Formats: sequence, structure tokens, C-alpha cells
Amino acid sequence: MPLTRVVADALGVVTICLVIVLVLFGLFCVIYSFYFRNQIRYQALNQFTYFSGPWIIRILYILLCVWWGVGEIIRLNLLRRHGSVLNVFNNLKWQENVCKYYIVSNLGFAEPCLFLILIFLLHASLQRSGVLSHNWNAKMAGHVLLCCIPMFILQLIVILVGPKFRDKRMPKLPSYFVQAVSSSEDVGLCTYPLLSTLFFGLFATVLTTYLFWLGRKIIHLVINKGLKRRVCTLIFCVSSLLELRVVLLGLSVLLKPEKVAFDTVVFLAFLSLFCCAAMGICILVYLPIADSLVLKGLSRDDDMETN
Repeated sequence: MPLTRVVADALGVVTICLVIVLVLFGLFCVIYSFYFRNQIRYQALNQFTYFSGPWIIRILYILLCVWWGVGEIIRLNLLRRHGSVLNVFNNLKWQENVCKYYIVSNLGFAEPCLFLILIFLLHASLQRSGVLSHNWNAKMAGHVLLCCIPMFILQLIVILVGPKFRDKRMPKLPSYFVQAVSSSEDVGLCTYPLLSTLFFGLFATVLTTYLFWLGRKIIHLVINKGLKRRVCTLIFCVSSLLELRVVLLGLSVLLKPEKVAFDTVVFLAFLSLFCCAAMGICILVYLPIADSLVLKGLSRDDDMETN
């Protein structure tokens, strides 16, 4: 077996393992969220209702992380070679469609939605009221989808219209601007069109700028030093890793998809977003619930001492 295939398969196995870890952690946090919500409802802990307000959006964030992770697994060459799980049709055209779906699904929907939800959840912490409303979760989900539509349409245009437009109007334009798949040994290798990366990079730059502005407001309002460290860590890591992913995806067009360097760069791009997603689940879903349950225990102890 060639060294390139060995490295690609090894990185593919690591990718699958990391996605499984993310899914299991997300599932644990979903169960934890339902447990926390039931504790509030059945024990009439109204003082903690504010912390459980965005519970639907938190679960939606986790589901989008799972969606993104599944897309990352589908793009792997490991599962689409001859005799592999996703090579049941042994059809190059079908594999090309899988790669196109991956770009539109992940770069056009899952990833933008992930970062929009992250920003909306941070913004919700600035609100003194409104998060308790049952309509808030639905309104926030609607805003996320509305903001994501332009990016989804742009990625759809790049994937569906871009290749035809290049062939008819701009044949001298390098194919890597609009090409989402490269064929090698009867296997469709997923690539990242440069236009898709540029659009996503512009989107990421706008979000990063707003995230820094939002983080500055939150840090000025937060008194607790531990919460300040969490907010600073989340904003710095998400901003830097998001931009790093964009840079790595942009560099991938300079490399041949069948080479080790391409697989390494794409894996690092995956790893950067994996860290963002995992950190978002930890800081925005798990830790607020854990802190609330600790406060609940302290409150119960104080009541017992008072009685």
C-alpha cells in the first residue's frame, strides 16, 4: 500500500474517532440539559430559570455539531474507495455528488450556523430579560437560519453554477476556483473550491470582528474572574481557529488531493473546527449547567442551615 494512502487512512481513522468523541460528549450534554431542566421544573427553582432559558438553542448547537461531524466523515477517501462502506454504488458520479453535498452542507450551512448560534448565545448573556420567554428560542433559531441563507445560496451557486459558467465563459480560470472533486484511481477526492473558501472567509471575518466587539462588552459587564477567563478563552480560540481553518482550506488548492500534504492540511483544518465545536459545547452548554447545579446545591444547604 502506498505511503500516501496509509497516511490518508490513518488521518481518516483519527477523524472518525474524534467525531465519535464529539458526538458522545454532545449526547451527554443533551441528557445533562434535560436533567437540569427537569430539576428546575419539578423542584420549582425559579431563580435558575434564566440559566435554562436557551436550552433548545443549546441542543440545536449540539445537533449542528453532529451534522458537521457526519459531513466530515462522509468526505473521507477512506470510506469511498473500492470495497469501502460508501462505495456501494462504485459510481464516480455519485461520489462527485457526495463531495458537492459536503461543501454546501458544511461550508454553506452547518459551519455558519454553528458560529451564528455561538454569537447569539453570547449575546443572550447581555440581556437582562427575554431569555426566559418560550418564544425566544424560536425567534433565535429563525434569526440564525435567516443569517445563514446568503452563505448557503452562495455555496450552492459556486457548486452548481460555477463549473458550467467557467467552461462556457471563463475557460482560462483555474479549475480549483470552482472544483469540489478531483478524480484519482476511480475515486472522487473531495476538494475545497477557492471561491467557496473566499466566501466563507469573508463570512468568518465579519463574525470574528463582531465577536471581538461583543466579547469586549461582556468582559466589562462580568464581575466573576472565572467567567471572564472563560469568555476570553472562547473568543480568542474561536476567532483564531476559525481564521486558521479558512487559511488552511485556502492553501489546500495549491496541493494535489492525492498527496500526503493535502491530507495533512485538510486534517488540520478539520482539527481547528473540531476544537471550536468542542469548546463551544463545553463553555456554552456543559459549564453553565454544571455551575447552576453547584449553586443549587449551595442554595439547598443554606436553606437547611436556616431551618
